[in-house]
Amino acid sequence: MSGIENCKAMIFAAGLGTRLKPYTDYHPKALVKINGKSLLERNIDYLRSFGIKEFVVNTFHFSGQIHLFLSRYRNSDIKVNVSFEENGPFETGGGLAYASKFLKSSEHPFILMNADILTNLDLNQFYNYHLLHQPLATLAVTNRESSRQFLFDGQMQLSGWKNNKTGETKLVKDGDSIDGLQPFAFSGIHVIHPRIFDLIPSSGTFSITNTYLSLASSNSIRGYDHSNDIVLDVGKPEAVKIAEELFI
Repeated sequence: MSGIENCKAMIFAAGLGTRLKPYTDYHPKALVKINGKSLLERNIDYLRSFGIKEFVVNTFHFSGQIHLFLSRYRNSDIKVNVSFEENGPFETGGGLAYASKFLKSSEHPFILMNADILTNLDLNQFYNYHLLHQPLATLAVTNRESSRQFLFDGQMQLSGWKNNKTGETKLVKDGDSIDGLQPFAFSGIHVIHPRIFDLIPSSGTFSITNTYLSLASSNSIRGYDHSNDIVLDVGKPEAVKIAEELFI
């Protein structure tokens, strides 16, 4: 048993969702419906299916609508904490830091995922991989085309990042070469040890991507290749149509 049922999960739901306008002019992206069920509900159900019972959801854009949606779980078998970023949004790194009060006291690694990601990734296998290798964080990745990709060495240690549109490259260690590094697209799902809160800023607006690249020089940040799974970023209108074909 992986012990995943003892871990907490955080869902990023604070984003502005500009690619899904005009819907997001009036609603949060996390409440976009796929076959009548919102992305947020689908991902809560997905996480619950692995036994997870305690959640953190961050909010900013039309936060009241998400609060209203989450009220349905008030008397259920799960606990949902809301991290409202009143002066946000704080981006991914800042959003995680802001929610630390809900996550840092646990002795178990927690799962973090984006509300707009739909996947059939087996979380038990992913979590077991993290427990086996004991890195600071494990990032779910696949071998697919993407405008931005993480770069890993042969042992799947995070070694860099590349923007395939601009050609910009960031390497973890100065003087390293991109030669031999393997590019993978990030699936928007992480397993993270709570000690990360001792290593990142306690507040502010910052990217988790840059944070990982900075931390990887002295901490193990690993990739977990699940290229045979479905991963769909429901961030554009055309992706909603694909999602309705794949997720009933």
